[in-house]
Amino acid sequence: MSAFGTGFRSLLTREILRFVRRPRNTFVPPAITNVLYFAVFGVILGDRIAAIQGYDYILFILPGLVVLGAVSNAFENASFSIFHGRWNEYIHEVLTSPLPYSSQVLAYVVASALRGLVVGGIIVGVGLLFVPFTIDGGSVPIRRPLYLVAFMLTITTLFAAFGIVGGLWAEDFDYLTVLNQFILRPLTFFGGVFYSLETLPDFWATVSLLNPMVYMVNGVRYGFLGYADVNANLSLAVLAGLTAVVVGVDILLFRRGYGIIE
Repeated sequence: MSAFGTGFRSLLTREILRFVRRPRNTFVPPAITNVLYFAVFGVILGDRIAAIQGYDYILFILPGLVVLGAVSNAFENASFSIFHGRWNEYIHEVLTSPLPYSSQVLAYVVASALRGLVVGGIIVGVGLLFVPFTIDGGSVPIRRPLYLVAFMLTITTLFAAFGIVGGLWAEDFDYLTVLNQFILRPLTFFGGVFYSLETLPDFWATVSLLNPMVYMVNGVRYGFLGYADVNANLSLAVLAGLTAVVVGVDILLFRRGYGIIE
């Protein structure tokens, strides 16, 4: 294996082990949070809410909760890792290595996207406690598995790339909290996690289309249920293009030493 391949693998392994070794901080919290979501919104309130587009409410919110957990953790992992490296000044060792900037960025992005995918899988597993699951048909169908995989890979990669930008921009740990709790999560909650756009007045449905989370939630929902409020092909194309752009920005920021070199 070439030196570049070895360097990339080493950095990727370090970043993966960083969250794998701390499951109480990385995997347990989203599991507990989503038990509460499913219990409150799916079981306690679900029976009081009419079916949406022919699907039980607990089924309808499942894809949105998967998106919420996956993108939040992908973003959080990348932003914290980059900022922690800046804070403790060990990221300079990565930057001064012979590893190309593109490989450095790719290692951070892949590791963070992987955490998002694992958390998404955990949320699906939590959903199994409340409803049965099948690949096609039954209570929790996966009608479009290729779309589901494509959207999950795209959105976790996108938010891992956004997380790198956040980690480079943040001046202290409070910045990371603001980005995740006061920007990312509100956008996700208003992105159709708990409702269909068709239930909104025309004005608010149109305004909702300006929220990129709408396309992510509906894309994953299309993969699970075969239903979406927006065109899945167009959403996937736009999100894939945006992902490529943000990854390119990450590489440029690394090359310029933004937020790292004073």
